[in-house]
Amino acid sequence: MMGFMFTIPYVVNFDGHACKMNGIGGVSTLPQYRRNGVIRGCFAHSLPAMYEEGYAFSYLYPFGRGDVKPVIEAMMQDAKEHNVYFTISLLLDPMKAELETLFPGQFEFTEERAYFDYIYLRESLVELKGKKLHGKKNHLNAFKNTYPDWKFEHITSENIDECWQMNEEWSRQNEMSLGSGLLKEKTALRTAFDNFFEEGLVGGLIRVDGKVIAYSMGHKLNSDTFVVHFEKAFADIRGAYQIINQQFAQHCCEGYTYINREDDTGLEGLRKAKLSYLPQILLTKYDAKLVSEQQF
Repeated sequence: MMGFMFTIPYVVNFDGHACKMNGIGGVSTLPQYRRNGVIRGCFAHSLPAMYEEGYAFSYLYPFGRGDVKPVIEAMMQDAKEHNVYFTISLLLDPMKAELETLFPGQFEFTEERAYFDYIYLRESLVELKGKKLHGKKNHLNAFKNTYPDWKFEHITSENIDECWQMNEEWSRQNEMSLGSGLLKEKTALRTAFDNFFEEGLVGGLIRVDGKVIAYSMGHKLNSDTFVVHFEKAFADIRGAYQIINQQFAQHCCEGYTYINREDDTGLEGLRKAKLSYLPQILLTKYDAKLVSEQQF
């Protein structure tokens, strides 16, 4: 295998209409095959079938250097040729401002709350100071009192397989509640585990009585921000999630000001949990829908 992506079929409400959508995730290419058109090939194979089956489409804002206007115009033309709505998803504020400048009055913008990133001060996650975080500290202290022999370890070549074994057990415990989404997440996780060191990922685990009961992993985004991609813990162990969150921030995110714990995908429980840690920033993202083609 050189690379892969998976699609998640579902139905969304768009302008009062039920629309078939295919979410695209787990997009990965092995390091030695990058810049060889692997993902382009995946899309070339998948898109024709999606067009034929009547799926709604959304585009991403162009990345890279140079003039984005002709690229956006080519995307608009592609949508017109395939008779689909032209929508650009997950724009950040600078992208939104640029799009409004390049195509004034042609787009309607909607906030996509399910995809706002939760960005925290590292110091806050480590110290858990203040009345509003007192409950987190209580869970943390309960864990330490119940399991005095607990310990934190960085993920290494010697213990990474134990993290995967823990993930397999976690999956069995959560199979009924997560359904088909579990298999797709496991595919992405398996790729992360297989390429952990080549991709420069950083990880940590919590061990109790010699057994891994939680792990977390992520990577450097830029000079002041670290991104957490995956975090698992056994929910029946009080304080397991709190201890891996706090210890990972303390030992794996040293030198960073911010920790981005990504979005909540619209899951109510996950949103409540992420808000409870008091994010410093909720990074707004928008969808942009073409409403006028007056200048195209």
